[in-house]
Amino acid sequence: MKNNFLLILLTLVFIGISTQGFSQTEKVKKPSKKNLTVKEWNTNSDTKTKFLDHLSIFNELGLKIQEIEYANYGIKSKIVFEYDTNKRCIQQTEYDGRDRVTEIKKFEYNIDGTKKKQSTYNPKGKLISI
Repeated sequence: MKNNFLLILLTLVFIGISTQGFSQTEKVKKPSKKNLTVKEWNTNSDTKTKFLDHLSIFNELGLKIQEIEYANYGIKSKIVFEYDTNKRCIQQTEYDGRDRVTEIKKFEYNIDGTKKKQSTYNPKGKLISI
């Protein structure tokens, strides 16, 4: 009887220890994209020096508002995003390394939120494609 009691006690302790790790759930907090700047770095294979390759900037709503691509001489290109009140991208303005507009894309959406039309314009505002 004493041995059975000891066996039951050890079994309960073992069960408690082995299930302890499974019964506790750990909440992993996802990083917020709000007011965030993400820098992507690259490394030169010859000199092993790091250089900034890409930069993404998000606003307080978590929407990407700017994307910059770098080259060894500085900014290669930049895209600025504009959104409507429903958080849908309505315009993308692309710039070259000298901060001159190279292309403008405007987006229209259906009532259900799916993209209806994309219009592309040159820097002077002339329609290139739909």
